[in-house]
Amino acid sequence: MSTPDYHLEEELRAQGFLRIAGVDEVGRGPIAGPVTAAAVILDPAAIPEGLNDSKKLTARRRDALEQSLRACAEVAVAHASVEEIDEINILRASHLAMERAVAALDPPPDYLLIDGNLIPRDLTLPARAVIKGDAISVSISAASIIAKTCRDRLMVDLAQQYPGYGWETNAGYPSVSHKNALRNLGITPHHRRSFRPVHNILYQDKSVSD
Repeated sequence: MSTPDYHLEEELRAQGFLRIAGVDEVGRGPIAGPVTAAAVILDPAAIPEGLNDSKKLTARRRDALEQSLRACAEVAVAHASVEEIDEINILRASHLAMERAVAALDPPPDYLLIDGNLIPRDLTLPARAVIKGDAISVSISAASIIAKTCRDRLMVDLAQQYPGYGWETNAGYPSVSHKNALRNLGITPHHRRSFRPVHNILYQDKSVSD
Protein backbone atom coordinates (compact mmCIF):
# COMPACT_ATOMS: atom_id res chain seq x y z
CA MET A 1 0.00 0.00 0.00
CA SER A 2 1.39 3.39 -0.99
CA THR A 3 2.14 6.07 1.57
CA PRO A 4 2.02 9.85 1.13
CA ASP A 5 5.09 11.54 -0.30
CA TYR A 6 6.36 14.95 -1.40
CA HIS A 7 5.89 14.63 -5.16
CA LEU A 8 3.04 17.15 -5.47
CA GLU A 9 5.03 19.66 -3.47
CA GLU A 10 8.13 19.06 -5.60
CA GLU A 11 6.12 19.74 -8.76
CA LEU A 12 4.85 23.00 -7.28
CA ARG A 13 8.30 24.04 -6.07
CA ALA A 14 9.57 23.55 -9.62
CA GLN A 15 6.93 26.09 -10.68
CA GLY A 16 8.20 28.61 -8.12
CA PHE A 17 5.80 27.96 -5.23
CA LEU A 18 7.95 27.60 -2.12
CA ARG A 19 5.51 28.05 0.79
CA ILE A 20 3.16 25.15 0.18
CA ALA A 21 0.60 24.43 2.90
CA GLY A 22 -1.25 21.17 3.34
CA VAL A 23 -4.76 21.74 4.69
CA ASP A 24 -7.11 19.20 6.27
CA GLU A 25 -9.98 19.07 8.73
CA VAL A 26 -11.28 16.57 11.24
CA GLY A 27 -14.62 16.30 12.99
CA ARG A 28 -17.29 16.37 10.30
CA GLY A 29 -18.91 13.17 11.59
CA PRO A 30 -19.26 13.76 15.36
CA ILE A 31 -22.51 14.89 16.93
CA ALA A 32 -20.66 16.96 19.53
CA GLY A 33 -17.78 19.40 19.52
CA PRO A 34 -16.33 21.76 16.93
CA VAL A 35 -14.85 20.94 13.56
CA THR A 36 -11.09 21.50 13.52
CA ALA A 37 -8.72 22.28 10.67
CA ALA A 38 -4.98 22.59 10.37
CA ALA A 39 -2.62 24.11 7.83
CA VAL A 40 1.00 22.93 7.76
CA ILE A 41 4.00 24.11 5.76
CA LEU A 42 6.73 21.47 5.81
CA ASP A 43 10.43 22.17 5.57
CA PRO A 44 11.53 19.91 2.68
CA ALA A 45 14.85 19.40 4.45
CA ALA A 46 13.21 18.21 7.68
CA ILE A 47 10.14 16.09 6.97
CA PRO A 48 9.37 13.74 9.88
CA GLU A 49 9.32 10.07 8.95
CA GLY A 50 6.07 8.15 9.16
CA LEU A 51 3.61 10.86 8.12
CA ASN A 52 0.34 9.31 7.01
CA ASP A 53 -3.42 9.71 7.13
CA SER A 54 -4.09 10.33 10.84
CA LYS A 55 -6.75 7.59 10.88
CA LYS A 56 -4.08 5.02 10.00
CA LEU A 57 -1.87 5.93 12.96
CA THR A 58 -2.11 5.05 16.64
CA ALA A 59 -2.79 7.83 19.11
CA ARG A 60 0.73 7.50 20.48
CA ARG A 61 2.24 7.78 17.00
CA ARG A 62 0.08 10.80 16.18
CA ASP A 63 1.17 12.54 19.38
CA ALA A 64 4.84 11.88 18.63
CA LEU A 65 4.48 13.18 15.07
CA GLU A 66 2.64 16.24 16.29
CA GLN A 67 5.58 17.12 18.51
CA SER A 68 8.00 16.60 15.62
CA LEU A 69 5.89 18.74 13.29
CA ARG A 70 5.63 21.60 15.77
CA ALA A 71 9.42 21.54 16.09
CA CYS A 72 10.26 21.60 12.38
CA ALA A 73 7.22 22.88 10.44
CA GLU A 74 4.91 25.89 10.38
CA VAL A 75 1.62 24.90 11.96
CA ALA A 76 -1.73 26.65 12.39
CA VAL A 77 -4.97 25.29 13.84
CA ALA A 78 -8.49 26.73 13.82
CA HIS A 79 -12.03 25.66 14.63
CA ALA A 80 -15.62 26.30 13.67
CA SER A 81 -17.97 26.15 16.63
CA VAL A 82 -21.04 24.01 17.21
CA GLU A 83 -23.15 27.14 16.78
CA GLU A 84 -21.54 27.83 13.40
CA ILE A 85 -22.01 24.20 12.34
CA ASP A 86 -25.72 24.39 13.17
CA GLU A 87 -26.09 27.76 11.47
CA ILE A 88 -24.25 27.26 8.18
CA ASN A 89 -24.02 23.41 7.90
CA ILE A 90 -21.08 21.12 8.51
CA LEU A 91 -19.51 21.38 5.04
CA ARG A 92 -19.39 25.16 5.11
CA ALA A 93 -18.22 25.12 8.74
CA SER A 94 -15.38 22.73 7.88
CA HIS A 95 -14.36 25.08 5.07
CA LEU A 96 -14.57 28.03 7.46
CA ALA A 97 -12.18 26.25 9.85
CA MET A 98 -9.81 25.61 6.92
CA GLU A 99 -9.95 29.27 5.89
CA ARG A 100 -9.15 30.33 9.45
CA ALA A 101 -6.23 27.92 9.72
CA VAL A 102 -4.73 29.20 6.46
CA ALA A 103 -5.22 32.82 7.58
CA ALA A 104 -3.31 32.05 10.79
CA LEU A 105 -0.11 31.21 8.91
CA ASP A 106 2.20 34.22 8.94
CA PRO A 107 3.67 34.91 6.48
CA PRO A 108 0.97 33.39 4.31
CA PRO A 109 1.58 30.39 2.07
CA ASP A 110 1.74 30.85 -1.69
CA TYR A 111 -0.02 27.59 -2.57
CA LEU A 112 -2.51 25.29 -0.84
CA LEU A 113 -3.00 21.53 -1.13
CA ILE A 114 -6.44 20.85 0.31
CA ASP A 115 -7.82 17.46 1.25
CA GLY A 116 -11.08 16.64 -0.52
CA ASN A 117 -12.76 17.56 -3.76
CA LEU A 118 -13.66 21.19 -3.01
CA ILE A 119 -11.68 24.37 -2.44
CA PRO A 120 -13.26 26.56 0.27
CA ARG A 121 -14.91 29.47 -1.49
CA ASP A 122 -13.28 32.29 0.48
CA LEU A 123 -9.70 31.15 -0.08
CA THR A 124 -8.02 33.50 -2.53
CA LEU A 125 -4.62 31.78 -2.72
CA PRO A 126 -3.70 29.39 -5.53
CA ALA A 127 -4.97 25.97 -4.45
CA ARG A 128 -5.62 22.42 -5.53
CA ALA A 129 -8.15 20.02 -4.04
CA VAL A 130 -6.70 16.51 -3.65
CA ILE A 131 -9.13 13.64 -3.14
CA LYS A 132 -7.86 11.41 -0.32
CA GLY A 133 -4.99 13.86 -0.10
CA ASP A 134 -3.93 12.69 3.36
CA ALA A 135 -2.84 9.43 1.72
CA ILE A 136 -1.06 11.22 -1.17
CA SER A 137 0.64 14.37 0.13
CA VAL A 138 2.78 14.46 3.27
CA SER A 139 1.79 18.10 3.76
CA ILE A 140 -1.88 17.14 3.90
CA SER A 141 -1.19 14.13 6.11
CA ALA A 142 0.74 16.43 8.46
CA ALA A 143 -2.30 18.71 8.62
CA SER A 144 -4.57 15.73 9.32
CA ILE A 145 -2.35 14.67 12.25
CA ILE A 146 -2.25 18.16 13.75
CA ALA A 147 -6.02 18.63 13.40
CA LYS A 148 -6.79 15.20 14.86
CA THR A 149 -4.51 15.50 17.89
CA CYS A 150 -5.74 19.01 18.69
CA ARG A 151 -9.42 18.12 18.41
CA ASP A 152 -9.02 14.90 20.41
CA ARG A 153 -7.38 16.87 23.23
CA LEU A 154 -10.15 19.43 23.15
CA MET A 155 -12.77 16.67 23.45
CA VAL A 156 -10.91 15.13 26.41
CA ASP A 157 -11.05 18.54 28.11
CA LEU A 158 -14.78 18.86 27.39
CA ALA A 159 -15.31 15.34 28.75
CA GLN A 160 -14.09 16.54 32.15
CA GLN A 161 -16.78 19.22 32.13
CA TYR A 162 -19.52 16.92 30.85
CA PRO A 163 -18.77 13.40 32.11
CA GLY A 164 -20.78 10.41 30.98
CA TYR A 165 -20.79 10.95 27.22
CA GLY A 166 -17.45 9.23 26.64
CA TRP A 167 -15.94 12.10 24.65
CA GLU A 168 -12.50 11.19 25.97
CA THR A 169 -12.70 8.00 23.88
CA ASN A 170 -15.34 8.62 21.18
CA ALA A 171 -14.28 12.24 20.43
CA GLY A 172 -17.94 13.16 20.03
CA TYR A 173 -18.72 10.56 17.37
CA PRO A 174 -22.14 8.88 17.68
CA SER A 175 -21.14 5.62 19.34
CA VAL A 176 -23.87 3.49 20.91
CA SER A 177 -22.82 4.54 24.40
CA HIS A 178 -22.74 8.21 23.38
CA LYS A 179 -26.25 8.04 21.94
CA ASN A 180 -27.48 6.22 25.06
CA ALA A 181 -25.94 8.93 27.24
CA LEU A 182 -27.61 11.56 25.07
CA ARG A 183 -30.99 9.99 25.88
CA ASN A 184 -30.25 9.43 29.56
CA LEU A 185 -28.27 12.57 30.45
CA GLY A 186 -29.69 15.01 27.94
CA ILE A 187 -28.23 17.41 25.40
CA THR A 188 -25.25 19.61 26.30
CA PRO A 189 -24.29 23.01 24.84
CA HIS A 190 -21.62 21.16 22.85
CA HIS A 191 -24.02 18.89 20.95
CA ARG A 192 -24.80 19.71 17.33
CA ARG A 193 -28.54 20.31 17.26
CA SER A 194 -28.75 20.06 13.48
CA PHE A 195 -27.40 16.48 13.51
CA ARG A 196 -30.04 13.76 13.38
CA PRO A 197 -29.46 11.92 16.72
CA VAL A 198 -29.56 15.24 18.61
CA HIS A 199 -32.29 16.79 16.48
CA ASN A 200 -34.51 13.72 16.93
CA ILE A 201 -34.24 13.91 20.73
CA LEU A 202 -35.05 17.61 20.67
CA TYR A 203 -38.01 16.97 18.40
CA GLN A 204 -39.28 14.08 20.52
CA ASP A 205 -38.96 16.12 23.69
CA LYS A 206 -40.87 18.97 22.06
CA SER A 207 -43.59 16.56 20.91
CA VAL A 208 -43.95 15.21 24.45
CA SER A 209 -44.11 18.72 25.94
CA ASP A 210 -46.65 19.81 23.32
